Amino acid sequence: MRSPAIQVLLALGVGLAIGTGLAESGHTGTAGIVGFADVVGTLWINAIRMTVIPLVATLTITSVATSGASAELRRAGTKAVGIFVALLVAGGVLAMVTAQISFAGFALPPDVAEAARAMASPTSSTAAMPSLTERLLEIIPANPIRAAVDGALLPVVVFALVLGFALKAVAAERRDAVIEVLRGVADAMLVLVGWVVALAPLGVFGLALALGARLGVSSVGALAHYIATLAVTLVIFTALLYPLVVAFGRLPLRRFAAAAAPAQALAFGARSSLAALPLLIAEARDSLKLGQTATGFVLPLAVSVFRVNVPMAWIVGVVFLGKLYGIPITEAQLAMLVVTSTLISFSVPGIPSASLFLLAPVLVDLGLPAEGVGLLIAVDVIPDMFKTLANVTSHLASAVLVSERVDLPG
Repeated sequence: MRSPAIQVLLALGVGLAIGTGLAESGHTGTAGIVGFADVVGTLWINAIRMTVIPLVATLTITSVATSGASAELRRAGTKAVGIFVALLVAGGVLAMVTAQISFAGFALPPDVAEAARAMASPTSSTAAMPSLTERLLEIIPANPIRAAVDGALLPVVVFALVLGFALKAVAAERRDAVIEVLRGVADAMLVLVGWVVALAPLGVFGLALALGARLGVSSVGALAHYIATLAVTLVIFTALLYPLVVAFGRLPLRRFAAAAAPAQALAFGARSSLAALPLLIAEARDSLKLGQTATGFVLPLAVSVFRVNVPMAWIVGVVFLGKLYGIPITEAQLAMLVVTSTLISFSVPGIPSASLFLLAPVLVDLGLPAEGVGLLIAVDVIPDMFKTLANVTSHLASAVLVSERVDLPG
């Protein structure tokens, strides 16, 4: 019997193939099929998102409240942030190398560039994006219940951390009663996650079919060079995480790869790191035997603030736009862009292409037209799959690297 990861990947491939075939057929009756597939995929994504907030909140609270000392979480948090920054900078440096090599002598036909820019307009989208100041103010929720309803993960994690620390100051008998209830909820949510994940092939098939039908085989067109460059950069970075985990995480390559594969397949098909979080937590706890700090604190923190793809996407996108508009971008400017994107990455909302919305003012500073963001957003569907793959793999790798001890046997 095929593994769940292989089943999901097969569903992804078959869905894309059927969707692309429907798009190329031009038959008027395909709209109903695509609409139904979209509903199936969306329902499945909603089911998995339904588990995220209660699972993360209960695991975070119990992890903090039962930790031996607050110093343990401080050490884990400090180490995690250090790893996040190191990986973000490394990704940016890698993108500088791959982009400069790939786009040497590259030129895009003007008519193709004009047609691609017409596919999306960034103006309305960027106007709706919150500023960095607003994002920082939202970290501490005025209403944690509202934050949970809105699906704002970082404010929920902050509230859960504070509540966990507060429980440590409560009398033991009362604290233990609350912790037992929360543990029961967490265990029930993990069971629910198992049920939802069992339906992953069906959900991913629906999403992939709808995606293929909307894109069609000609969607990449003349922008294939940019898409391929960014995708290859992200794949190289993702592959480099494996020897990093082996060398510094004291974990066998096969064991890490097996634990990461289900979440990777899910994230790649759904294009959502958040949707993969419950599966990441389950694999980290059950397959990798990581401790409560890693599963209940580091992984939710990583999914909330750590988007390793941002520097790579910005660097490759800026180099591409520089070639497109005939505006030279210096290595010094790219190096500063790595720093800027690393800092901005911690405030990027967890929605598709969000980091590209934040790129518009940076383009203006570099002398590039802000409208270039619309071009990148228009073709971001395919690269976004590889972005999510890199994010999810880096989340699990970070949890392994932060862990004080890895239980190797088994």
